[in-house]
Amino acid sequence: MTQKILLTGFDAFGGASLNPSWLAARALHGRQVLGHTVVAAQLPTEFDTSLKTLNALLKQHRPALVICLGQAGGRSALSLERVAINVNDAPMADNAGAQPVDTAVKPGAPAAYFTSLPIKAMLAALRAEGVAAEVSQTAGTFVCNHVFYGLMHALATRRELKHTRGGFIHVPWLPEQGTPSMPLDEIVRGLRLAVRCAMQVEQDATLGAGATN
Repeated sequence: MTQKILLTGFDAFGGASLNPSWLAARALHGRQVLGHTVVAAQLPTEFDTSLKTLNALLKQHRPALVICLGQAGGRSALSLERVAINVNDAPMADNAGAQPVDTAVKPGAPAAYFTSLPIKAMLAALRAEGVAAEVSQTAGTFVCNHVFYGLMHALATRRELKHTRGGFIHVPWLPEQGTPSMPLDEIVRGLRLAVRCAMQVEQDATLGAGATN
């Protein structure tokens, strides 16, 4: 049975005219990975609305795998995020003008969720093919972390998603945005390798999938 792989990226924000996370996700839309179809969708760079959009996509597609992508200026590698925290603390306003300070993504929910992606296996697969990659210990406290936490909370609490795995990857700027950077075709190549690995490896031996803190 063919299942869906959901990739999301964000629209441009902070005065930029593009966002490499969306360009990379869009480049993989419709591709087949190990017999599964990639569906790409754009999320708004807005607190709350981003999660409403994501939750609607989860309901529509019930994917086997979800990888949300975001832009991280200042990073030079694909950053495989380990943990999402239950905090919104925006250093700047989102695209709707919201700038929450020290609020919860989900009040009363766990302080954090670990990714359920096999990030160590993905790291090894990327580096073996010469793609710059790293495991990151922080997804920040802006909309990227907001979406990452909301995704993991949905996977942990919604019965219809109990077999879905997911996580978050930050991508660098494109060369035209500044330095450090990574060309779009290299980002896309890396993401395809990461998706393939995630579909082949259920979980890292040393990292419990879906653990909470």
